[in-house]
Amino acid sequence: MQVPPFLAVLTAVICPPSVVMAGPPNCAGIEHLSARYTVCTFDPAKDAIRLFGAATLGEGGATYDRLNTHLLRNGEYMSFAMNGGMYHPDHGPVGLLVEQGRETGALNRGDAFGNFFLKPNGVFWVGDGKAGVTETGAYAGAGIAPREATQSGPMLVIDGELHPKFLPDGTSLQVRNGVGILPDGRIAFVISIDPVRFHDFATLFRNRLGCRDALFLDGSISSLYAPEIRRHDRDAVMGTAIAVVRRLPW
Repeated sequence: MQVPPFLAVLTAVICPPSVVMAGPPNCAGIEHLSARYTVCTFDPAKDAIRLFGAATLGEGGATYDRLNTHLLRNGEYMSFAMNGGMYHPDHGPVGLLVEQGRETGALNRGDAFGNFFLKPNGVFWVGDGKAGVTETGAYAGAGIAPREATQSGPMLVIDGELHPKFLPDGTSLQVRNGVGILPDGRIAFVISIDPVRFHDFATLFRNRLGCRDALFLDGSISSLYAPEIRRHDRDAVMGTAIAVVRRLPW
């Protein structure tokens, strides 16, 4: 599959950084079906992508300021972050969560109400210089041993097909965020600027970005930290945060 033309310009868009330590541009805007989105792409072979949950940041929930403070204590900082999945009232993960090889939440194959359980759901994982989005049942049988992973739901795109329960005329409109794997193996983190329906969000990943697999992360506390486009959702409180982590240059 050829990389869609849009992806070729993502790294060429000039976005003024808001901090000295911001890396080269990774984020760009795109319109799809009359709605606006921000797409941020990273290479798991080059970028350190990590997950942080309540086990690391505390039961009060993750915030971008709290996460950056945690990283700075260890001589690191984040150049990008996004909320990374659904959580219980104590901010513990609803499903699988792996932080630097340590499982802090177990794979959840149960049935219940809510988006997480709108099956098929799935797992976003990172390890050995690559990343994937895998349906939960397939993940359970694949023997994957990730360095980082978060389970969420529903899947948006499964092996090139849209989730079967998404309706083109669905009436549920929310600001949503999700993650997909591009044809060249890079990761696309996407957040809508406008409220969108599941079906339209999924077609953005499949039809515009060329993702054969993509996963919904959330639709009620969707948030973004991207200094290069001067966005810092300071009020966001999350259960899990996904971050691109870099070492301080001194």
